[in-house]
Amino acid sequence: MSEKIVQLNEEAIKGQLKELVRGSVEETLNELLEAEAEKLTQAARYERNEQRQGYRSGHYSRNLTTTSGDVTLKVPKLKGISFETAIIERYRRRESSVE
Repeated sequence: MSEKIVQLNEEAIKGQLKELVRGSVEETLNELLEAEAEKLTQAARYERNEQRQGYRSGHYSRNLTTTSGDVTLKVPKLKGISFETAIIERYRRRESSVE
């Protein structure tokens, strides 16, 4: 009576977990970039106020290799102020732990 009722494919589970983690990392980094842009402009997207310090001008895509896999970042472009993120060093394409 000790038959295996459910058979698990460990490789498939590992692949799905890795993709889930990679997606979470990508989403978190993109949200951090958006929050940083909002803080610099002192306004949310499409918000009008007196304290606004520049304007958004879309995004550009940037690939970053992490220990969780390759992620695509949507880096905000700003007009009127320079945007240098503290999250990713300029010109860096790999997370330091990957090197």
